[in-house]
Amino acid sequence: MGKLTVGALRAVLVVVVAGTVFVQAGMVWALVSGNDPEDGSLPLTPLRVITILGMVSVQVALVCVWRLVTMVRRGTVFSHNAFRYVDGVIGAIVAAALVWFAVTAINAPGQREDPGVTVIMGGVGVAILGVALIVLVLRMLLAQAVARDVEAAQMQAELDEVI
Repeated sequence: MGKLTVGALRAVLVVVVAGTVFVQAGMVWALVSGNDPEDGSLPLTPLRVITILGMVSVQVALVCVWRLVTMVRRGTVFSHNAFRYVDGVIGAIVAAALVWFAVTAINAPGQREDPGVTVIMGGVGVAILGVALIVLVLRMLLAQAVARDVEAAQMQAELDEVI
C-alpha cells in the first residue's frame, strides 16, 4: 500500500471521525439544553440517542480500519493480531444495522398510510448486515492468508535447517 493511498485514507478517516464527533456533540447539546422541543410528530429524544449510538459504531469501525492500515504499512497485517480489528469492524457494522432497525421501528408508526418507506428502511438494514457478511468473508480470506504465511515460515525454517 503506497504512502499516498495511506495518507488519503487516513485523511478521510480523520474527516469522518471529526464529522461524527460534531454530530454527536450536536445531539448531546440538543438533549441536554432542551432548546429543540418535540412537537409530537416524531419521538426526537430516542432518535437523538440512537444517532449518538450510531456514531459510536461508526467511530469504532474507523479506529479499527486505522489500526489495520497501520498494520498494512508495517507489513504485519497477516498475523493473528489483525483478527481483533476485523472483528471490531464486523461488530460495528452489525451494531450500525441494529441501530438502523431501531430507527426503522421508531419511524414505522408514522408510516401507516405508506408502509413502503418502512419496507425500504428495513431493506437498508438488511443491506447493512450484508456488508457485515462481506467483511466476514474477507476475514475468512485473511485467516487463510495467515495460515499460508505460517505454513511458509515453517517450510522456510525447515529448508534453512536442511541447508
